[in-house]
Amino acid sequence: MAHGEPGWELWRSFDAVMREGSLSGAARILGITQPTAGRHIVELEAGLGAGALFTRSARGLQPTETAHALAPHAQAMAAAAAALVRTASAPADAGAGVVRISASEVIGAEVLPSVLAALRADHPLMVFELLLTDASSDLLRRDADLAVRMTPPRQQALLAKAVGRIRLGLYAHQDYLARSAPLETMEDLTRHALIGFDRDEASLRSIHAELAVLPDFALRTDNQLAQLASIRAGFGVGIVQDPIARRDPMLVPVLRDAFTAHLDVWIVMHEDLRTTRRMRIAFDALADGMAAHVQAGG
Repeated sequence: MAHGEPGWELWRSFDAVMREGSLSGAARILGITQPTAGRHIVELEAGLGAGALFTRSARGLQPTETAHALAPHAQAMAAAAAALVRTASAPADAGAGVVRISASEVIGAEVLPSVLAALRADHPLMVFELLLTDASSDLLRRDADLAVRMTPPRQQALLAKAVGRIRLGLYAHQDYLARSAPLETMEDLTRHALIGFDRDEASLRSIHAELAVLPDFALRTDNQLAQLASIRAGFGVGIVQDPIARRDPMLVPVLRDAFTAHLDVWIVMHEDLRTTRRMRIAFDALADGMAAHVQAGG
């Protein structure tokens, strides 16, 4: 490196530009000026001596091959830096401080708010960061401290607890069923508006495995909150977690005996966090809350 080792502030700006695609976007999320973000990129390029990291185009800054190669390492640095801040937010033996939780969009929006509200009432000095993603966050890299997962963890050095299985069913709004053709057999689905996935290949394969007769989806989206909202709006038939559907008397189960699917639920955290009191408190609260959610499905 011709100009010494680049400091963290340069990598921080690089990571932000990679995520936002522009200097202005990076400056906005970092709380710095656009010229400062631009200067950081220039200094990083000079420090690395590897040429340009971005090229300008009509769509903004386009990463070079070098930038793409560096991006995972910068992301790991950013995750580690955020974890350092969370770790320093309170002593390890205190029931206070920041806890970052990763969960799917549906669990994060439909289930965890009430769990975290009760936890906050008992521990008012705890602060929560909620990362909603249907991808598995890397807990070893400390993308999050805790995670609610629907698949068993495969990484070592993780503390995991299985809390049960959530049953999935086909549901429709009663207004939709009142104005639609009869729905008594799987073959009847061909005459109905089915709500499903767009490009999520894993989910599409799992649906095909359960439904022998699968018509074209009338609404395709990989966002499961949008699927749920569409079912509630009376668009058509879709898959809903039983515990969530049972909270809404307007949602009616259909083809109950013909379609069966389940999600296994795990609460996971890095084993190094087991001695941090707020992490153990949050881990146990998530396990209890998700177990109650599972049981609400019957």
